[in-house]
Amino acid sequence: MAKRMYFLQKLSGVMKDEPVRIIEDKEIGKVSFIRKPAARNLKITIRPFRNVLVTIPHFVSFETAVSFVEEKRQWIKKSQVRFERYHKSITLFEESTVFQTRDHLLILGRHKKNTIQTVIRDGQIRVLFPEHAETQDPRIQKAVRKAIQAAWRLEAQSYLPGQVRKLAAQFHFQYGKVTFRNNKTRWGSCSRHNDINLNIHLMRLPSHLCDYVILHELCHTVHKHHQKAFWQLLNSILGGRARVLDKELNGYSPEAW
Repeated sequence: MAKRMYFLQKLSGVMKDEPVRIIEDKEIGKVSFIRKPAARNLKITIRPFRNVLVTIPHFVSFETAVSFVEEKRQWIKKSQVRFERYHKSITLFEESTVFQTRDHLLILGRHKKNTIQTVIRDGQIRVLFPEHAETQDPRIQKAVRKAIQAAWRLEAQSYLPGQVRKLAAQFHFQYGKVTFRNNKTRWGSCSRHNDINLNIHLMRLPSHLCDYVILHELCHTVHKHHQKAFWQLLNSILGGRARVLDKELNGYSPEAW
């Protein structure tokens, strides 16, 4: 109870009538309070690499917002733990980060403009951001990741159709169109019309796993399921290593990189 009262006094004392305040809490770190007239409800947002954000509608008092944060303290802490695991699984891009796709090298730099600019050209993914900004700013991290994904899409469009064509000819499969997506869960899929969709994140995989996904989807042109007949066909192509390769693929995630 004492901890709760201390927290409330600390918040109430610094916010007054200001529309935005940032406080430091020993358990949950920095908490940003921002009043938005268009907001319809009190809302707490947990954001990657940033403070806890509390959005306050015009008709809600700061004191009520403070109480709301305290009521949600345990939920905030659990959410932060979950985000911390996520943060550890992804790359935080800095100016010193060495990152290369199949065909492109990432280069981060600063410029005097107030905008973030990205260019993919001549084997480079170049991201320029304001000289006063911190690289951990979510907007910069988002721009970097978006540029890398754009490079992967270009590489996928250049490389994967030919590889599908090559493997299909080698193992006598017939298929329809080949398309690409930035999917967070599935590496590939095959439609009932034998159109094959491939995740652009295949460009992150070792070549043998990329080929495994392609062959997996080509086998679905024959068997639209994962029953015994499907695995027998895939195994016959892969020399009995289908389950081994499938297990190895599980060590990668389209979402975490």
